[in-house]
Amino acid sequence: MKTGMLIINYNDYESTKHLLNQVRSYSYIDAVVVVDNCSTDDSVRSLKRIKMDRLTILPMEKNEGYSKAINEGSRYLIQKLGPCNLIISNADIVLCEEDTLQEMLLLLKKKKVGAVGPTVLEHGVMNHGWKNPSPWLDCLMNLPYIHRFIREKFIFYPTSHYDQDTSQVEVLSGCFFAISSKTFETIHFLDENLFLYYEENVLAKKLEEKNLISLIDNRAVVIHNHSVSIDKNMKKIKKYRAQKESQYYFQTTYQHANGFQRGMLKLTSSCSAVVLSIYYFFKDLF
Repeated sequence: MKTGMLIINYNDYESTKHLLNQVRSYSYIDAVVVVDNCSTDDSVRSLKRIKMDRLTILPMEKNEGYSKAINEGSRYLIQKLGPCNLIISNADIVLCEEDTLQEMLLLLKKKKVGAVGPTVLEHGVMNHGWKNPSPWLDCLMNLPYIHRFIREKFIFYPTSHYDQDTSQVEVLSGCFFAISSKTFETIHFLDENLFLYYEENVLAKKLEEKNLISLIDNRAVVIHNHSVSIDKNMKKIKKYRAQKESQYYFQTTYQHANGFQRGMLKLTSSCSAVVLSIYYFFKDLF
């Protein structure tokens, strides 16, 4: 089966160029498409100057979010290649060995496997996968400082969970993963109502509804310069509010939060935004 790679770029040409240079010689990748999510810098013009076989630059006329960009790029690759494997990546990814990535793709052939991800190294921290939070857990994780304990205790798996070559998780990181075109079409792609954040949580729920699982290939490691492109372009409070809007949508649409839980989600996220605003105000002051 052919393989297509999809890279999402937003005002991050240098990172995208570095990733393209890494995969330039990967013989098993039949097509690469870079979806430029309506960058406000000179990304599109710079990307179009890159000379690389199998490369297509797909500029979006409007930035309608990460999910929309992934869906557009995936549909383009499916139309170009037919049934295929899809590797979906942020621009700010540094890849592992080529052979290791091929092993990830082989895991997609296993029965009931919906998506496969690597171990993701983010600023020295190993991110394997996590569990989808309930509405109540997300309420608690909205609270400053308490969220750290909640994540470690109830969201992340213990280290021993990753002792084997592969591990099943509920949610894998959306910064880099592989999925077959058939599976992506079966779950109707990603939810375009989300602009940013919680895309991988939704992917997990969509796979779960089709009785498909997510696997982490513990032998594969990629480096993610987490939020490089986002932090360049979004102020911290604005980014936080975008995250909480996605949280509320996910919990109400996919986790079916009741009326009281919805109210608590709004209350806790609003209170945390106020606390963060005060913190950043005094931090900038001094």
